[in-house]
Amino acid sequence: MITPNPGLQVLQNKINLPKKELLLEIELNGKMKFEHLMNTIYNQLGICHRVLSANVEYVNGYSFGSVQLYINVNSEDFQQLEFYLNKNKLINTTVEYTCRTYF
Repeated sequence: MITPNPGLQVLQNKINLPKKELLLEIELNGKMKFEHLMNTIYNQLGICHRVLSANVEYVNGYSFGSVQLYINVNSEDFQQLEFYLNKNKLINTTVEYTCRTYF
């Protein structure tokens, strides 16, 4: 017997949500390893990102510094990411990315 996959229905609903291009800066304060943060954003939250810059120092296995990411997400996924960052006490700033087109 084949049962419907509830995750598939959620995916179908997300396809039509409008996406925004955002620049996200995250302050690493030693509470989470840089690699763990990047892994969580991509694998658990399902958000593709590009690292624009990273200034990360490791002290006794803890990550300090900042990282700037380019992300293209819908509002629902961004809210989940923002909740995750705030829950883990990671200071973050977001700016909407706009690009001029010349004809």
